[in-house]
Amino acid sequence: MDIRPIKTKRDYKQALQRMEILWGAKSGTPEGNELDILASLVDGYESQHFPIEAPDPIAALNYLMEEKGWRRKDLEQAIGDKSKVSEVLSGKRELSKRMIRALHEYFNIPYEILMAG
Repeated sequence: MDIRPIKTKRDYKQALQRMEILWGAKSGTPEGNELDILASLVDGYESQHFPIEAPDPIAALNYLMEEKGWRRKDLEQAIGDKSKVSEVLSGKRELSKRMIRALHEYFNIPYEILMAG
């Protein structure tokens, strides 16, 4: 087991190749331990070099509406009347703290998504 920090793209590619070879190794075995360590190193490298930014709250809300089949009318109980829902979804109005709390409570949308941006 020759594990070193991942500092370059080449190190990263080599770590991924080694992980492919080790994939499926039993936990607690030398191979399984090596795979766990490499996975942590790769995760750290990817977090630093390929960060995933939080989605815009309104884009996330539109996505959830499409995925879950929600209609604008469904959001009225959390956001307010039809005009407020329209303003929020078009980006003309920001989500208020009350709206964020209600969307979280009614639809179980994580606060992190609603407060990003």
